[in-house]
Amino acid sequence: MDQTKQIFNIYIATQKDFSYAEEICNEMEESAKARGTGIAKRSPDYILSKMNEGKAVIATTTDGAWAGFCYIETWSHGEYVANSGLIVRPEFRKSGLAKMIKHKIFNLSKTQYPEAKIFGLTTGLAVMKINSELGYEPVTYSELTQDEAFWSGCKSCVNFDILMSKERKNCMCTAMLYDPKDHYEPEETKQFFDENSKGLERLFRIRQWKLLKPFLKNV
Repeated sequence: MDQTKQIFNIYIATQKDFSYAEEICNEMEESAKARGTGIAKRSPDYILSKMNEGKAVIATTTDGAWAGFCYIETWSHGEYVANSGLIVRPEFRKSGLAKMIKHKIFNLSKTQYPEAKIFGLTTGLAVMKINSELGYEPVTYSELTQDEAFWSGCKSCVNFDILMSKERKNCMCTAMLYDPKDHYEPEETKQFFDENSKGLERLFRIRQWKLLKPFLKNV
């Protein structure tokens, strides 16, 4: 498919998008398996609830196929917000769609929860780059929500044993945070990422090797 000619409709999901839920969940699971890392596994019913609450963004093509998806989760009584489950169908990746969805869900989060800290966990530089463009900053895990329900959601991730072995202080994912009361401007965080992307990529590889090394010995 010629992605340069593809037009996407990106909007807040509603009940009319319920039919996409199962396919979205399946793609989330397959994508996580392919990466060897993963977001918390979600059921179609959970995705339906997010659509019903107006806390999800979906992208569709002009011929009615779903193309991408993301949803909002809240923790610590609304003090923290996460933009979770970002997924783009394989045929539409590298089209810029992920970035458009992230911008849409980020703005929706700020509208619904203007005082909340927005955070994310990512294993990829591509998502980290998008987050940097929005004003997210890399942080330690201690600066994220300590809500047990959030960390319990990591149980379905293949790296959960690593997370627990590090007492939830470190894992394969990089934590990033946008604090509406104390943050750099997006131009500053984007510039930092652009100037340090090669070093960050090397740091990712070293950190992943160090975290995996104790487990590889037991294989």
